[in-house]
Amino acid sequence: MFEYLDRLETRAPKSRDLALARDLKAIVSLAKSRAPGLRRLMRQAKLNDIKTRDDLAQMPILRGPDIAQLFSQEQPYAGFNTSRAGHLRHVLPGAIAGHGKDWWGVARALHAAGIRRGELIHNAFSYHLASAGHMIESGAQALGCGIIPAGSAPIERHLDVIEKLRPTVFCGKAAFLDLLLQKAAELRCDVSSIKKAFVFGAPLSSHLRNGIEARGIKLRQAYATSLLGVIAYETDDADGKLNEGMILNEGLILEVVKPGSDVPVTAGEVGEMVVTRLNVDGPLLRCSTGDLTQIMSEASPCGRTNLRIKGWLGRADQAVLLDGKLVLPAQVIDLAARHKAVRNLRLVLKRERKRDALLLRAEGDTADGLAQELSASLKAMTGLEAKVEFVPVGSLGDDAMLIVDERAGA
Repeated sequence: MFEYLDRLETRAPKSRDLALARDLKAIVSLAKSRAPGLRRLMRQAKLNDIKTRDDLAQMPILRGPDIAQLFSQEQPYAGFNTSRAGHLRHVLPGAIAGHGKDWWGVARALHAAGIRRGELIHNAFSYHLASAGHMIESGAQALGCGIIPAGSAPIERHLDVIEKLRPTVFCGKAAFLDLLLQKAAELRCDVSSIKKAFVFGAPLSSHLRNGIEARGIKLRQAYATSLLGVIAYETDDADGKLNEGMILNEGLILEVVKPGSDVPVTAGEVGEMVVTRLNVDGPLLRCSTGDLTQIMSEASPCGRTNLRIKGWLGRADQAVLLDGKLVLPAQVIDLAARHKAVRNLRLVLKRERKRDALLLRAEGDTADGLAQELSASLKAMTGLEAKVEFVPVGSLGDDAMLIVDERAGA
């Protein structure tokens, strides 16, 4: 039997569209009088005509560099906030934090992860000039959970608090949870009270997920940004097993466009995520996340009726087209998960003898047959061949550059 946070999750898609259209019209009206930054962006649009998601095409898409420039020109939020800074709950760089209950939409994702009222959450996200810690706290409070505001404390302090206070839920980055569990085993700390984990903020490989769940912890993730809050989240089927993809959060309008353009993709095509957030304190219209996803046509087995997406498929500015094939950063992550002998991988596009070529750099020691195995796996995934080059562990860094194009000027 499924449990939902509220009836919004299972309403008819037509009812959801009508509600979004109503809220969009109200937000546009509010922005005209109280959000000068949005009003300036809407000068070319006929404001009275913006009533449906299709009408949003009159607005420009805001991408990372655009947002950074606008925010630097007018503090603190480029006039996108309808409430003055002194009336907001928190004033954070790059994130508008209003007063509404569960302002970032986290409670719905926590509930879908199996977290319930009365549980104690160990919140390992930072609170200091960052939004993630506050995002979890607002969602936990809306859900009725207690919070341990652990933040960015030293790892030994985290372990001490978990051992003493016995939280049942961990919230933070999956890589930090994995490190906590390893350190707990090394120091013989009892962290067995942690049975559930809710993570976001970094790519999650199947290898990392499986390693955590093998320790008896159910792990679910969300896709979230500081500006937009939780955009989508994972759900379970009737047997409690993880469903493929993620469910779009309520109160959002999602568009998927060809990377770098405002042209919608065709059905089932991978594209750049553009999100409209209908929030009274800080409405954002057509804000690009800079990330790639794909809308799934099948309804989710969890019974929720909102759009289902593949989740994070990489950065739009790292996806490349080679020989008519789109290569995604997520494919590099999957490749690394399949070959545990390597730590990090980076796919490099080069120009050799006036032709495009692929080079796969792998951190680790050369092992018999490993280069051939990596090359064969990559070809099976992408249809493309690559040379394999082994490099010292740590040399690729942790900057999340999974695909690098070095063809420019060649």
